[in-house]
Amino acid sequence: MSEERRARNQQVVEEFRANGGLVGGMFANVPLLLLHHIGAKSGAAHISPLAYLADGENWVIFAANGGRPIHPSWYYNLRENPATAIEVGSGTYKVTARVAQGEERKELCDRFREFSPYFGDFEKATEREIPVVILERTEA
Repeated sequence: MSEERRARNQQVVEEFRANGGLVGGMFANVPLLLLHHIGAKSGAAHISPLAYLADGENWVIFAANGGRPIHPSWYYNLRENPATAIEVGSGTYKVTARVAQGEERKELCDRFREFSPYFGDFEKATEREIPVVILERTEA
């Protein structure tokens, strides 16, 4: 990730935390969460602001990476270290990540496509199948 992108993410994280999970600009009216993840190779702690789809008690994130030809690093990090935490609104929750498959993946993609006009563009921009990651809450 470029330094410019890291700085932009850090600004979003700070705004998110200062406003109880609300962010303006290009993310206004977009439900965001802060995904905590540990580097699969480095072991370093990271936080990524991501759009999500609510699914009952769970949160669903999409490894679209803006339609780039590779998965985002957070996806690989979650595959290696699926037990993590997220911040949603003003709360922090322990979750376990799992990748949706088959019909479940298709249904979640269909729902997200209706919700996010960008997701369909990202799908068209890449030849890879965009992973759909379900963050299952592990605490009451």
